Amino acid sequence: MRHAKSSWESNAQEDHERPLNIRGKQSVAALGTWLQKWLLERKLNLKEAIVSSSIRTQETFNGLNLQTTPTISSSLYHASSDILLETIENATADTTLIIGHNPGIGELAFRFSRMMRQLPSHPRFHDFPTGATLIIQWNETSWRNIDWSQGEIIQFITPKDIL
Repeated sequence: MRHAKSSWESNAQEDHERPLNIRGKQSVAALGTWLQKWLLERKLNLKEAIVSSSIRTQETFNGLNLQTTPTISSSLYHASSDILLETIENATADTTLIIGHNPGIGELAFRFSRMMRQLPSHPRFHDFPTGATLIIQWNETSWRNIDWSQGEIIQFITPKDIL
């Protein structure tokens, strides 16, 4: 998941410290409701969340109202797709959420879809807008054992799709 829309109100504010704006807060509330329902329908429990250390990614996670405690990772702040992939490979739970930033999170989504030969037809997939969420399923018991080309893209959604 990419963080929700953030505020640019203060030019003096450092990028890492930018909070969500009103639209971002509305988007993340809708995403949270959608994601909770999606997980419940599939009898899945989100057991792990790894979130960039920026204010906007932490506010995105908090706004989802999920029943798990996130791991806050400074290495995910503007991380490359390689760092994000390494983070996933080190995940420990069978259902894991990663919240990061573009361009890395969008590049990772594109790499996965290209390896799986399953490019989502959604018109916004290529620019992976704020709040964009890609759900992929693999049939493995360990993230380290995954053949990254063997996953299945289950869902790609943006806040605009559900608002």
